[in-house]
Amino acid sequence: MTQQLQSQGKLYIVGTPIGNLGDLSPRAVEILRMVDFIAAEDTRVTLKLLNHFDIKKPMVSYHEHNLRQRGEYILSRICAGESCAAVSDAGMPCISDPGEDLVRLCAQQGIEAVVVPGPSAAISGLALSGLSTSRFAFEGFLSTNKKSRQEHLASLVHDTHTLIFYEAPHKLCTTLRDLKDCLGNRRITLARELTKLHEEVRRTTLAEACDYYELVPPKGEFVLIVEGYVPSQEEDGLTLDEAVAQVRQRVQDGEKLSDACKNVAAQTGFRKGELYTASLQKG
Repeated sequence: MTQQLQSQGKLYIVGTPIGNLGDLSPRAVEILRMVDFIAAEDTRVTLKLLNHFDIKKPMVSYHEHNLRQRGEYILSRICAGESCAAVSDAGMPCISDPGEDLVRLCAQQGIEAVVVPGPSAAISGLALSGLSTSRFAFEGFLSTNKKSRQEHLASLVHDTHTLIFYEAPHKLCTTLRDLKDCLGNRRITLARELTKLHEEVRRTTLAEACDYYELVPPKGEFVLIVEGYVPSQEEDGLTLDEAVAQVRQRVQDGEKLSDACKNVAAQTGFRKGELYTASLQKG
């Protein structure tokens, strides 16, 4: 196998543990030992993994801030006959991860990419959620830009798929509030520190989650699994006056009129301009 790796450059997409080091597969260990070098999101994190398995390999730092320059460098080495293993800090590379760009570069150059499957926080959280797993949509991290964030959430209001998000602890409370305001008080499962010592799975509602984490500071990385849209008979028969009443209630709760109209339009099917005009007339 060593001779094969040396004679033909390939990119190996290697899944790494999301917490428990025992989840690294024997095949992943073998590939990490045999490739010429490793492209790592954070070389310090990957070094701990390599040391645990007594693997000695040169590493190249490859992350979202240097992916263009380093991607070309990694590609040139693979084209020259070296084989590379791409790893993220935890889980499968290319999922909310710059490895996506590296695979694209290799595909454009006709370079073979081989996947070595491993744990995925999104799928692990979904499996534990207790919500529907037959149809789901992975939405990754929400933008920190308010406008982009609101547009993203508005596009999901009528999506019947179970929705999966990633979130960091310092942004969790804001994200939970935005989810509740835009999607309504849906069921949610919050999976924290998956496969680590302090793994926790909390099944609740968005409103209850908001209240809980306002009192209990979030710790660790979260996977949020949110119930998909479930149409109701009441919504199907909603009148314009009832939709305007929802707009006025949101305004009373502190939303700007334009934001309230946009959110209610996404939930009811009425046009934003229609709601805005009707709200002014009834104001």
